[in-house]
Amino acid sequence: MSEIGIGIIGGGYMGKAHAVALLAVGAVFNTALRPRLEMVCATSADKAEHYRKAYGFARGTADWQVLVSDPKVEAIVIASPQATHRAIAEAAFALGKPVFCEKPMGASLEDSRAMVAAAEVSRCVNMVGFNYIRTPASQYARQLIASGAIGDVTWFRGEHTEDFLADPQSPASWRTTGMANGTMGDLAPHMINAALALLGPIRSVIAEVETVHRQRPGGPVSNDDHAQMMCRFDSGVMGQMYFSRISTGRKMGYAYEVTGTSGAIRFDQEDQNALWLYRAEGPEASRGFTKILTGPTHPDYLSFCQGPGHGTGYQDQIIIEAKDFLEAIHAGKAAWPTFQDGMMVNQIVAAALSSSTTKTWQDVAAF
Repeated sequence: MSEIGIGIIGGGYMGKAHAVALLAVGAVFNTALRPRLEMVCATSADKAEHYRKAYGFARGTADWQVLVSDPKVEAIVIASPQATHRAIAEAAFALGKPVFCEKPMGASLEDSRAMVAAAEVSRCVNMVGFNYIRTPASQYARQLIASGAIGDVTWFRGEHTEDFLADPQSPASWRTTGMANGTMGDLAPHMINAALALLGPIRSVIAEVETVHRQRPGGPVSNDDHAQMMCRFDSGVMGQMYFSRISTGRKMGYAYEVTGTSGAIRFDQEDQNALWLYRAEGPEASRGFTKILTGPTHPDYLSFCQGPGHGTGYQDQIIIEAKDFLEAIHAGKAAWPTFQDGMMVNQIVAAALSSSTTKTWQDVAAF
């Protein structure tokens, strides 16, 4: 067992989640590498000191370059705004340090491509933060599909819907400014990542992206509220997805359905500890979807709890990510999803945005 010094850039919502996860991961998963919270970076010295005390870091700084270049910081977690991702990642890779970056990776497709290039040159471990696909239920869904449990997949439907901006009187904020903070930059990447994880690469898309509430108290809105997209996977399977931050009543509507020739799967993140499975077998009168409650026999569950149906939560997803990142560093091998995987998501987003403008199908490979 050995220690590794961790630096987290950004101490807000996701910075806290990663700090908590890194404090817990060694005890939960008995990892060979035990993280040491070495330094946290914030936008001011006062904030950095606040996060240092609150989360248990050894030191704090208001300069991300100080954090990245510090020899005691051996791996970097980027939990800062998208516009900062590229420069931080390039600097860390230049020093040979592994990087975990929150999604979306960079503020543009150009940024993510540059980050992939820097990662490839450095040969350092790199990961992107798509936490929702790591629930035991969704990991089990991936296993079921890969094993052929529902036969040949024929159709996919996915959504990521929330209502935090459903009220037109919610004031303008950083969330309503810049495409990277809109629905296609914020929510869509999670479900696109899920689609790729469950069914594989996407060949082409056609999409409509729309701003419903163009003016809010405090100023105009410069990004999108919701979007719909049809897609064709490389396998030939058709699919559709919907993304929204104005879906009244939806709190964590990360949900998908996968239909196959001999079964089907349904999942909804608002009930994240359950997976619904249909098998086309037995007497017709007794067929129906079965609710499977996650438990110790499902991926990554037992380390948290020995009781079936007791469940895992949001923070546990981040702990699972931390485990995967540490294991990748320890093994010196890439762990999914890599920067390349994150770039593929951004490539699909770019194709969808172009499709919305041209009103035509777009080949993802062209972006």
